[in-house]
Amino acid sequence: MAHTIRDIAAALGAQAAGDLDFVVTRASEPAAAKPSDLALAMDPRYADGLAKGAAQAAMLWPGADWQSLGLKAAIFAPRGRLAMAGLTVMLDPGPAIAAGIHPMALVDATAQIGEGAAIGPFVVIGAGVRIGARARVASHVSVAEGAQIGDDALILQGARIGAGVQIGHRFICQPGAVIGADGFSFVTPEKSGVEEIRGTLGKRDEIRAQSWTRIHSLGAVTLGDDVEVGANVAIDRGTIRNTSIGSGTKLDNLVHIGHNVQVGRDCLLCGQVGIAGSAKIGDRVVMGGQCGVNDNIFVGDDVICGGATKVFTNAPAGRVLLGYPAVKMETHVEIQKALRRLPRLAARVAVIEKSISLLPDAD
Repeated sequence: MAHTIRDIAAALGAQAAGDLDFVVTRASEPAAAKPSDLALAMDPRYADGLAKGAAQAAMLWPGADWQSLGLKAAIFAPRGRLAMAGLTVMLDPGPAIAAGIHPMALVDATAQIGEGAAIGPFVVIGAGVRIGARARVASHVSVAEGAQIGDDALILQGARIGAGVQIGHRFICQPGAVIGADGFSFVTPEKSGVEEIRGTLGKRDEIRAQSWTRIHSLGAVTLGDDVEVGANVAIDRGTIRNTSIGSGTKLDNLVHIGHNVQVGRDCLLCGQVGIAGSAKIGDRVVMGGQCGVNDNIFVGDDVICGGATKVFTNAPAGRVLLGYPAVKMETHVEIQKALRRLPRLAARVAVIEKSISLLPDAD
């Protein structure tokens, strides 16, 4: 897609200099840029790359001497990644899904498809489904009976939307996501070994045979507006009440949300995060990759968890956590420092023990 420097700067609310009518067709890293590319060098560290590429226009850091860099035009981005967000919106054409309903899609007669929607081939839409205006549904997506999806949704290849799922406006769903599968919920006729261990914290009176009885999921899933889910995300339906994800929350690839979980607004859950059943996550919570949250606990608003943190107990609002089990980040740093000192400490203790062993008996 072609845009002038003037148009891009106006869309981003950024300052620009040079030939504002210069046309660029795509974004590029500086060293790989072609003459019609917009090189992205929003930090002085990337300036050397401009000399290796052929870019004539670039997005630069504020105050950059664009002329000395051999450019015809420049856009200045005070906050580089924010500028990239706006730029990528302009340059992304989106998936090629023809308007209307593809003849190879199967849409139930009772389904309601909004004005301007695009439904791709091999899509299956069940009874009583409502899909909003301008929604785009790529090939091999299935939307089960009674599901509702808001306006301007983008649902990509192979996603599965379960029965009764409620989704707000501007939903983005990457390939292979499953929203509304049954929760992983089982019980034993007698008290199970897991229940016993939870009560005793490790002690078992006896080990006995046991079998699992399935608890069916009667709830569904509710997603707010502007929710995004990555590839192969799995969000389980609730047992009785709905599992819920608040507006503005973003889920990375391979995130798993268990049954009955409540996730607040504007959260960011990175790859392979797992939230166990009935946990409650506050607003604006950020969890790095491979974080885990125990079932039936609460994580407060604005909590930040570093990668691979495992949260086993309630986390107060605003806490920054790290480690397994999760502790305050500053505590975790001190623990790691102490662990690194253990070999030297052990060697010193060994020397002291040897010295003590050589002392004559006190009597």
